[in-house]
Amino acid sequence: MTAVSNVRNGRDGKANRRGRPGYDRESLLRVAVKVFNERGYDGTSMDELSKRLGISKSAIYHHVSGKDELLQLAVDRALDGLFAAADEAGALDGSAIDRLEHLVRASVAVLVAEQPFVTLLLRVRGNTAVEKRALARRREFDRLVSGLVEQAEADGDIRPDIDPAITARLLFGLVNSLIEWYRPGAGAGADEIADAVRKVAFDGLRRRPATGG
Repeated sequence: MTAVSNVRNGRDGKANRRGRPGYDRESLLRVAVKVFNERGYDGTSMDELSKRLGISKSAIYHHVSGKDELLQLAVDRALDGLFAAADEAGALDGSAIDRLEHLVRASVAVLVAEQPFVTLLLRVRGNTAVEKRALARRREFDRLVSGLVEQAEADGDIRPDIDPAITARLLFGLVNSLIEWYRPGAGAGADEIADAVRKVAFDGLRRRPATGG
């Protein structure tokens, strides 16, 4: 069972507990993430979640201990997906730039599949213990990306006059921008978007003149 499926079933891998008909831990989590993204985590109370769900606070507590656990489940889903993508890329044979390209494509797929969760992850500011842990894991992921960039520079596949950490931030700034404009089912799919990001990031925008045969 994958890390993501463990999150969906609960951190211990047990099946979702059911409370009021129509609500389980997964559906409650999705509504909570939507509200967190709309109002901000700090601006969302358990009363607001209860009102939005149309169930009592005690019914929510049947599934989770409170807001912190909902936030933990949400950001872990996004982070587990990104680290799974990094593990895939790290296991590949080939050059560092090929692994970096794979990581970019796989990260786009994670963002498209789990957009509300990644959106929430990118908005945490470290105001709570849960947020601080999430930011620490994000920094760890950033270091993995920077390491691949540094290796690709050493291989001569990426220009060496930009700090690898800056290149990594710019690259994933491009990926993360999808949360602002991507809408599921409205236009391009995950593969097309991943191809576009790869081309812009690795090939550039400038059109190259055709060479004679």
